[in-house]
Amino acid sequence: MIKVGGALLDDATLVDRCARCVAELFAAGNQVAMVHGGGGALTRLLERLGKKSEFVHGLRVTDRETRDAALMVLAGGVNKNLVAALGKRGQPAIGMCGGDGLSFRARKRDNGGADLGFVGEISSVDPRWLHTIWNASAVPVIASLALGLDGEYYNINADQMASACAVACRAERLAFLTDVSGVWDADGALIRLLPAGEIAALKAAGTIRGGMLPKLEACQRALAGGVGSVHILPGAEMEALNQLAKGAIQVGTELVT
Repeated sequence: MIKVGGALLDDATLVDRCARCVAELFAAGNQVAMVHGGGGALTRLLERLGKKSEFVHGLRVTDRETRDAALMVLAGGVNKNLVAALGKRGQPAIGMCGGDGLSFRARKRDNGGADLGFVGEISSVDPRWLHTIWNASAVPVIASLALGLDGEYYNINADQMASACAVACRAERLAFLTDVSGVWDADGALIRLLPAGEIAALKAAGTIRGGMLPKLEACQRALAGGVGSVHILPGAEMEALNQLAKGAIQVGTELVT
């Protein structure tokens, strides 16, 4: 399971490299799914619409207009660009969001009293459609939106959606491709091996903040849900994904129980 986000999605060269890595992994016999965000593209569209983006603990406040823009950008342009990049490499891919096939259901996220609007969290996953796509020798490419029981689409943090997907599919490995080299300690040094039990202390000390908070929360959930290994990897060194499939990797941060 691979989550793609950040500036990687805004760089055509990096998208092409990512597509090549995914195609190679699939050709080697691995069942690969991609979950993606697209916050940069969404922010740019909102700016053109005259809307300012607001974040609380790394999560975008999403009113109805912002949610509708997210549907257009994430399930539309960003998703189809990734499908096209894989197609260029000769790898069939099926683009989807959580509403397709009712594969991902959501509930409104309780954020400690702060109303984030149409921001949700995954309440259930039906992986049958992913297995159907894999059985057709294609890669599922999943935009981070899910459908609530109220019939409304909810914006889902892509890290948390990838975690829920990995748990539901009983994935052996989950990799987050990011803009950074991994998780840093208070001295700015890369943490190569991070026990999940130490995350709370790093958070309390202010060492981790912003978008890294929901990412590490997603890592913890994946490990607790039985995913074999969880890695935060620099997108600039994404070829390390091939090492990951073989069980050995020399870059980024590995989260362990």
